[in-house]
Amino acid sequence: MKQAYLFVHFKEKETPDGEQVYFALSQDGFHWEEVNGGKPILTSTIGEQGVRDFTICRTEEGIYYILATDLSLARNFKTKYKGSWKEVSRNGSKTLVLWQSEDLVHFLSPRMIRFGDEPFGCVWAPDIIKDKKQGDYLIHWSSSHPSNDYGPKKIYYARTRDFEHFSKPAVLYEKEGSDIIDSAMYEENGRYYLFVKCEQNPATILLLESGSITGPFSPVPAFLEEMAKLEQGQYEAPTAFQTEDGRWCLFLDYYGTVKEKQGYVPFISDRLSTGRFVRSDEAFSFPYGFKHGTVLTLTEAEYERLKNTDF
Repeated sequence: MKQAYLFVHFKEKETPDGEQVYFALSQDGFHWEEVNGGKPILTSTIGEQGVRDFTICRTEEGIYYILATDLSLARNFKTKYKGSWKEVSRNGSKTLVLWQSEDLVHFLSPRMIRFGDEPFGCVWAPDIIKDKKQGDYLIHWSSSHPSNDYGPKKIYYARTRDFEHFSKPAVLYEKEGSDIIDSAMYEENGRYYLFVKCEQNPATILLLESGSITGPFSPVPAFLEEMAKLEQGQYEAPTAFQTEDGRWCLFLDYYGTVKEKQGYVPFISDRLSTGRFVRSDEAFSFPYGFKHGTVLTLTEAEYERLKNTDF
């Protein structure tokens, strides 16, 4: 084993303990095992005291950052948000929660991240990608905004070098007449590939392509053909990683079932650029239902450290 994989995610449960930080490990990217006996690794003590929709990155200096949506539906959906997703979109998660670590075992206390003074209705589902050309990090997320009366959400981005100071937010991608959420971006052969969830026309996952990390982005037609084979409007939160043999594994979060059974469905492609992904359920196994997370490639030493730690 030369590399292994860490999946940072949450669990969709009726109780607040599901909306916390969970780890899963894999030696091959196909078969996953729970960490810490399936109990949370980190618990949010700030904001809404619940976190969802994780991303994770490792900087060149060896610092790990976990970034998450500050939102607890288990605590607040029926009370604070009056059982209304419209209310959540307008007033839920004005900030993100950030954890920092040097070893993925010991973490500094979480802190809140706010992107300037923009009056976002929500700041959801962050993702992080290193801009190799500029040497900084691009954080992107989905938000509603008063510029369209908190209507269809767009993907926004900001830049940072130290995860303390951030550039003024700008629009990364939008689609007229439809919410665009759950963005995840990857680089392959100098081009950038952005997965997003489109809520309508079509209600599916899109794969977008650009020669620039900030776009403009254009849909990959072959991927649309692949997604048309699926039950529409039942998948979200795309996340991908490259396996040791160079193939790409795409996970789509299937939410068209009861909460305890929700989790990821796997697809495999030789290259992102082809847009061709083969569904591969039989090759994968999960110990429980994963929700909206991100995979980080690990060294063997990192894998062994996490596997053998009693959190």
